[in-house]
Amino acid sequence: MTTAVERGTAPPVPGISPARPAVPRSAAGEGRRPLWQRVLFVAALVGTAVIFMLPFVWLISASLRTREYVFAPGFLPVPFAPENYAEAWRAVPLLTWFGNSVLVGVAAAAAVTLSSAWVAFGFAYFRFPGRKVLFGLVLATMMLPFAVTMIPTYLIWSNLGLTDTQVPLWAGNLFGSAFYIFLLRQFLLSLPREYFEAARVDGASYPQLFWKMAFPLIRPALLVAFVFEFKASWTDLLKPLIYLRNEQLYTLPRGLKVCWTGSATAASSSGRTCSPGACWPPYR
Repeated sequence: MTTAVERGTAPPVPGISPARPAVPRSAAGEGRRPLWQRVLFVAALVGTAVIFMLPFVWLISASLRTREYVFAPGFLPVPFAPENYAEAWRAVPLLTWFGNSVLVGVAAAAAVTLSSAWVAFGFAYFRFPGRKVLFGLVLATMMLPFAVTMIPTYLIWSNLGLTDTQVPLWAGNLFGSAFYIFLLRQFLLSLPREYFEAARVDGASYPQLFWKMAFPLIRPALLVAFVFEFKASWTDLLKPLIYLRNEQLYTLPRGLKVCWTGSATAASSSGRTCSPGACWPPYR
């Protein structure tokens, strides 16, 4: 006859009831907040979203007013002037400017993403003397403001005969960007080096390591770099102001600058301006 000790269980203690087995909590109720807290949380999110949407609502309202009442208080478009949109499309080539912005933005984003990825892969994979010093010099270029390189860069493009073209707006990105090189290098360093060494043993070349192995694995970081640069190119006004003179080559910021200021240069080249209220929505 076996005892409780022999079976591996402790004998019951007199006067103390045995503990009940723990009942697992349901996954649905685990860590769930009370209803009133969830209601307050959702209300706070909705209120914050409304606050952030107010400028956009005012922008749409201003675009539907006459020029005299663009900056009038309130959110209702009074007087209501939907013809502003038709006037803007007739006055200036907004569709051409929009297409130019898309073309320049995609070219600039693709150029800087691919070139920065190549450089980042070199810094992450290869081991050579002075690698850290060279990488530090690359990062140091981020401290150079655009105003320092603006005139030398313009002289280079002018000597190449590429001013008043869209090439200077994106071709400079073919040399990469220090910020994106740093971002992609850190992402590449998180990949196991043995993964690439095994491919080298199997006969893979360095371009194959990048295109067939590294490139698919760093797509999230590449997408981040592409989106950031596309946004920066889309909203850039300074470069188009420096390099572009032909109205048909304008990007949206450059063209809407003409609409807004109606400067002497714009008046001599186009001879027309558009309603600020009608021009703002496409830019935003």
